[in-house]
Amino acid sequence: MQGATSSDATHTPKPKGAVLGYTSNSGSAAGSPRRTSVSALRERPQAQVLIIGGGINGVGTFRDLALQGVDVALVERGDYCQGASGASSHMIHGGIRYLENGEFRLVRESVVERNRLLKIAPHYVKPLQTTIPIFSTFSGILSAPTRFLTHKQGKPKERGAFLIKLGLSMYDFFSRDGGSVPRHQFRGREKALAELPRLHPGIKYAATYFDASVHNPERLTLDVLQDGEKAGIGSGSPGGSARASNYVSLVSKGSAAESAGAVLLRDELTGEEFSFQADVIVNTTGAWVDLTNEAMGAASRLMGGTKGSHIVLDHPELLAACGGREIFFEHTDGRIVLIYPMGDRVLVGTTDVEADMAQDAVCTEAEIDYFFDLVGHVFPSIKVERSHIVYSFAGVRPLPRHDDTQPGFVSRDYRIERSEQHAFGAAAAGDLTAAGGKAAVVLSLIGGKWTTFRALAEHLSNDVLRELGMERKTSTAKLAIGGGLGFPDSEDGIQDWVKKHMAPGLGADRVSGLLTRYGTRAEDVIAYLKAGDDRKLRSTNELSVRELEFMAVNEQIGHLVDVLIRRTSLAFRGLVTGELLNEIAEVLTTQLGWDSAKREAEIQHAQEVLLRFHGVTVHSLVA
Repeated sequence: MQGATSSDATHTPKPKGAVLGYTSNSGSAAGSPRRTSVSALRERPQAQVLIIGGGINGVGTFRDLALQGVDVALVERGDYCQGASGASSHMIHGGIRYLENGEFRLVRESVVERNRLLKIAPHYVKPLQTTIPIFSTFSGILSAPTRFLTHKQGKPKERGAFLIKLGLSMYDFFSRDGGSVPRHQFRGREKALAELPRLHPGIKYAATYFDASVHNPERLTLDVLQDGEKAGIGSGSPGGSARASNYVSLVSKGSAAESAGAVLLRDELTGEEFSFQADVIVNTTGAWVDLTNEAMGAASRLMGGTKGSHIVLDHPELLAACGGREIFFEHTDGRIVLIYPMGDRVLVGTTDVEADMAQDAVCTEAEIDYFFDLVGHVFPSIKVERSHIVYSFAGVRPLPRHDDTQPGFVSRDYRIERSEQHAFGAAAAGDLTAAGGKAAVVLSLIGGKWTTFRALAEHLSNDVLRELGMERKTSTAKLAIGGGLGFPDSEDGIQDWVKKHMAPGLGADRVSGLLTRYGTRAEDVIAYLKAGDDRKLRSTNELSVRELEFMAVNEQIGHLVDVLIRRTSLAFRGLVTGELLNEIAEVLTTQLGWDSAKREAEIQHAQEVLLRFHGVTVHSLVA
C-alpha cells in the first residue's frame, strides 16, 4: 500500500477554524524551549514558496525546489513521514495490478522511477524478489475485460496463469529501458513447491519477478529533507533559503490586514502562533488536502481516501516459509495482498476499505482476522495467532474522490489542482490592492505514491517554477539521495566499509547497524560518537547516548515516540520496553531541555501512541 495515512496524533473531528495539526497532552509550552527550526521561520516569516505537508511528496518537492534556488519553506503538523508515507507497505514497485486499470502511463513511470531509486538511494531501496502463487490456468479471462472497461469488481473471479503471464510480460516490456532487475519466470507446481515447500499444495504455478523495497521509508524521507536544507545553505538569509520544521500546523488564512499569501501557523510544541507569507502555497497534506484548503478559506472536495492496515509478525516459521521473497497474491475476495519478510519480522497487508476521516485510522480485529485468513490461503500448514503480532499500523491512502468506483479501481496516479487564495474580504470587494497585491497561488496535490515521489516532485516543482517565472537549473533524476552517495555496491564493499570505520567501542555489528540506519551519512554519526564519551544504552545494543544526542541536534526530534517509530525501527520490530522508554527519555531530557514533568508526560505519551495506534502495550517500570 503506497500513500496510506497514519498518524500518532488525535484525528477526531475539530471545530471549524481549529488547528489542523498534531494534538498531544505532552506538547505544552512548559519544558519545550523554542526550536531553531521554528525560529528560522519566525525570524523571516516569508518565502517564495510554502509547502504544507511533510510526507515524502512534500519533502521531495522541498528538495527539488531548493536545488533550483527557490526560497522555499515547509511545515508539517506532526513528524516527518508520520502520515501517509509512514504507513506504506514499504514497497517500491511499478504497480503490476495498475495494468488492469489501464493506467499504462503510471506503470511506465513507476517502473522507471523504481529503477532510478535502486541507483540513487541504494542504502534504503533494495531489489525485492516476489512470487505469485497461482491456482488456475485460464480463470478470469472473461471477467478481466469487464473489470478493465467498467472498473467494477463484480463477483470475485480469480486471475489465472494466462492473465498473470500476460501482465508480467507487459511489466517486463515497461522495464526494458534502463532495467536493473531480472525478467519474470514461471514455475510449474513441482518446481514451485521445491523452491517454497510450505506453499499451498494445490497451486498449479508460481510466477516470480522483481520489484524493490524500502525498509526505512522514514529515514529516506529525512535524507531527502536534509538534502533540501543543505541545498539552501549559503543564501545569506536566516536559516538559509530552504527551511523546514515539523510540529508546525496551519491554523487558518491570514487576517484581512495581511497580504493574500499569508497564513497563520502554530508551533504545536509551544503553542506559539505566527503569520507566514508566500507567493505560492503547495498543499501536500494527503488525505487532509480538503481540510487544509478549507482552513485557507477555499473549501474543496478533491479527496476520497481508502483505509489500509498492516500487521508485523514475529514468526520464524512463516519467515522461513517465505524463503526471503515477498508473497504477492490475490485473496479470495479479489483483493491483492502480500506477505513480506523484513529482517527477522514478517509484514502482512493490506486492506482497502472506505475511510471515515472522523475516526482514527487503526487496524481492527476484523482486519487481523482477514490477515490470518490470507496467510492460511497460501500457507495452510502454518498457524498464526495474535501472540505473534508485535506491531500494527493503518492509514488512509490520499486517493482522489471516487464516488461509486470501487476502492481497488481508484486511480493511484496523481494530479495537481490550481486555485488562488485571496485575503479575507478582498475577493468579495474585488480589491486585491487592499489585500497586499495579487492573489497567492495554491497548488493542491491529489494522489501520489511512494515509488513516484521523485518524478511527482519534479512535476510539481515545474508547476511552481512556472508560477514564479523561473527556469529549472538541475534535474534530480541521477542525483544520489543522502546516504546513498558512495554507498557500497556489493556485499564485499559493505564489509570493507565496515572494517574501515571500526574503532575502539565501535565493533563490526555497531558500525554495520549505523550504515544500515544512515547509509554513508553514518560517517558523520561515527565522527560525532568519537568526539566525546559514549556508552550503549542498557536496554538495547542498537543505540548509544551520543547517537541519541546526534539525533536530537540534527533530526528535529519533537517527541520521544519519534525516536521509536521514525528515527529507528525499534517499535516496528516490537522491541520497545519500559526500560528503553526511560533511558531514551533521560537522554532527551538533557538535550531538549525538558523538565521532569515533561519527561514523564513524554513517556506516557509514547505509551498511549503505541497502544492506541499500533496495538503495542509497554508497561512502565515500577519506581
